[in-house]
Amino acid sequence: MNQDLPASGRHLCHGITWASGSPALLLVPLEGGPLVHAPLIGQHLGYRAETSGRWCTGRYRFADRFHVEPAPCPDMSPADTGAQCAACLARDEFRFAHHAHTGGPVPEALALYLSQPHWLYAATFADGTTKVGTAAEPRRRSRLDEQGPLFATYLAQGPDGRAVRVVEDALTRRLDLTQTVRSAAKLQSLALVRDTAPARDAHAEHVRRATEILTELGIPALLHPWTPPEPSRLAITPGTDRAVYPHTLREGEHGLRMRSLAGSLALVTPTDTDTDTSLTYLLDLSSLKGRRITLGAHFRSPPATVQPALF
Repeated sequence: MNQDLPASGRHLCHGITWASGSPALLLVPLEGGPLVHAPLIGQHLGYRAETSGRWCTGRYRFADRFHVEPAPCPDMSPADTGAQCAACLARDEFRFAHHAHTGGPVPEALALYLSQPHWLYAATFADGTTKVGTAAEPRRRSRLDEQGPLFATYLAQGPDGRAVRVVEDALTRRLDLTQTVRSAAKLQSLALVRDTAPARDAHAEHVRRATEILTELGIPALLHPWTPPEPSRLAITPGTDRAVYPHTLREGEHGLRMRSLAGSLALVTPTDTDTDTSLTYLLDLSSLKGRRITLGAHFRSPPATVQPALF
């Protein structure tokens, strides 16, 4: 359930979610309390980052047979591996999903989750890079929304997660496509894009080739196009003067007006006293995941040392 962005207090950031159809910031109050889902579009995010390293953001647990939900770390421990502490990693049954189709261990709850229909998709980003991926039926929409592509197509539906992962691997090998795209690459390419036609053409070609391979494998190609959600449209539309935000989000104070989000990439107007606030910047809010921040409307971004016209 979405809640208002807290006006103050120290929180652990758990990143961005699109589970409700619109981007929300996940926050856990350090003084205790449930996970907060705070909508971001149109909001002012003012905060000061703590320089105390990275903290565990818990795990995903099975809410029922076909759904997962975030579960914060009960001890708010420092992160040991990636974004997790050792205890949360040991309790994280969902992590086995990545190797279930290759003979890896599959806990009972995960087996039930994987038994539902899954979708295979292709997603293309601003520089023309295309990835293939899978999503469980309840996550069909939010899985693509949270990645922020310019173009995407649902290629096929499989009876279960393991079967679809096998096909995903086949497309990866035969088309030389990736299954992951780094957030930093998405950010840089989106900041530089001036024409979406090359990415659109690259996407169409990858979908065409994927369809040929699916036909060879005897798998019906459905080819349902994904439509970008309304909160993402401004961020992915060329023509807006923007540059990459010139400050690290993990240090110091920041005041940011959220205008649009493509996945975790936010188009913002900084709040400061020394620069033209009509200028817009792109930044990656996923870099705050696992970081402790203090919220407050009085926090302001440092002065910018570069202008978008220089990029």
